[in-house]
Amino acid sequence: MFENTIVNILSNIWPMVVIFTVILSSLRLTYIKKYQEEFIFYKEILKLGFIIYIMSLFYVVTFQDVSWSTSNFIPFKEMFRYELGSVMFLKNVVGNMIMFMPYGFFISYFLKADKKSMIIYLSIIVSLTIETTQLMIGRVFDVDDIMLNILGGLIGFYAYQFVYMMKSHLPSSLKNNTFYNIVVVIFLLFIFWYLYQILWLGV
Repeated sequence: MFENTIVNILSNIWPMVVIFTVILSSLRLTYIKKYQEEFIFYKEILKLGFIIYIMSLFYVVTFQDVSWSTSNFIPFKEMFRYELGSVMFLKNVVGNMIMFMPYGFFISYFLKADKKSMIIYLSIIVSLTIETTQLMIGRVFDVDDIMLNILGGLIGFYAYQFVYMMKSHLPSSLKNNTFYNIVVVIFLLFIFWYLYQILWLGV
């Protein structure tokens, strides 16, 4: 189910992703060259990845079909009406957590967050804005989504803390930009291979 969602999102946003990537990358590289800043590949990829994530999030919360649901202002009402492991449980409960995990990770990285209260606060602001906007454009408001988004943001925060902990335990010879760049390249190759499998080969 999640693969179908990924395919649906990418098939609709890839033109915007390509255009934004070219525009932002060319501007950023020109800026780096003009002001003679150091180019660190993995940091630039993380910045670009965050922008692509935001574009994907925008598509998911504004264009995906919600005909199966109605507005909910009662906490836990929607979560508990789905059978554990059912398609709707995975879509509405697990999906809303997964959707905000990258947000928690990215803002933890950019803000060097070391307290979960910061992630909770920022997740509330963004999720509440999303749900309110959805209500204003004729979609649905779901208080459970806000709680699940916050939980997803916290999972992203703990994922960042885990990566940071692993980084601190690396031998000093590997604590350099070259190693981090290699790790990001390997990760990108895996992502491209995965997308190739599901988008072009239909595996």
